Amino acid sequence: MTKDKGRSVLIFGGAGFIGSNLAYQLLTGTDAKVHVFDNLSRPGVRHNLDWLRRTPGSERLKFTVGDTRDASMVMRAVADAQEIYHFAAQVAVTTSLSDPRLDFEVNLCGTFNVLEAARKSRNRPFLLFTSTNKVYGDLGLGAPVRTDRRYIYPGHRGVSESQPLDFHSPYGCSKGAADQYVHDYSRIYDLPTVVFRMSCIAGPRQFGTEDQGWVAHFLYSALQQKPISIYGDGRQVRDVLCVKDLVRAFDAVRRNLSVTEGQIYNIGGGMANTTSLVELIETIDELTGCRLEYVLNEGRPGDQLVYVTDYSKLQRQTGWMPKINLRQTLELLHAFWEENRASIPGYAAPTAVTALAAMSGGSERVA
Repeated sequence: MTKDKGRSVLIFGGAGFIGSNLAYQLLTGTDAKVHVFDNLSRPGVRHNLDWLRRTPGSERLKFTVGDTRDASMVMRAVADAQEIYHFAAQVAVTTSLSDPRLDFEVNLCGTFNVLEAARKSRNRPFLLFTSTNKVYGDLGLGAPVRTDRRYIYPGHRGVSESQPLDFHSPYGCSKGAADQYVHDYSRIYDLPTVVFRMSCIAGPRQFGTEDQGWVAHFLYSALQQKPISIYGDGRQVRDVLCVKDLVRAFDAVRRNLSVTEGQIYNIGGGMANTTSLVELIETIDELTGCRLEYVLNEGRPGDQLVYVTDYSKLQRQTGWMPKINLRQTLELLHAFWEENRASIPGYAAPTAVTALAAMSGGSERVA
């Protein structure tokens, strides 16, 4: 990122995984004023906030403890913003099933509050919203070919934005409805919005839990010698994108608003950065020398056995493409773990670990 003077940036969910990475880049690589708005409800986010407060450029950092469900707080936060990044969300399919009202209120009503505040702002702010591959449901591709290590669809080059929406959970419904609201507010109210439908995002500042962040969860579990459960046979495939590449993509769409305004983009690591669960376990073993033990359980209904992003639309319109491969992403995660595990209360606590997010939590890797 270059130093653009006069920028005023608001990040909802800014103390979370993706939000803190973006805030760090803005503080260290630009002259932007950065306003982090977060309810601090997720594990690890207070540690991220403390880190941001020690970051060079932190004199330009403002922090608000708040919830996007509070319309008046959102309105006040948006008032001076020229750019808005909306990452605050309920991120787990499992939580959406057990508490669909919470999922609805956070993901859809919270997003509506952000949109209304932006619509009423005198600044006509740029707004980027992170959605999920879960809006595409089971993809309707039929049964994949099963090989020794993974499932494949021969000749399939990834999921593009032309894939029909097909919500298969309250989480899919809430995120899908929210991303349609964001898209339509651009058309109806002339707001410069962009929607990212993300695959799996991984990298530093990610505190993988049983509900999200499965790549980090696998790595940290191996390093702690904690066994996990895999739902299905471990051949499920995802593409993985490093959070640093995601942050570059945010900047790419902002800098090309004449083309990107009002657009929806699928974003992920693409074919070159795919892995199955068992392949990732083998890669972690090679990288760390720590073998992750696991047991297999029955697969979950509605699981996408293969999801790979076709990011060619974003590449054509902005020139963006991933630069960091999967192994490098794991190395960055490993380094983050080594540097931070001792200073985060409860980080290495012996809690049960599952592979729940490995195909049910998907890609909404915030907070």
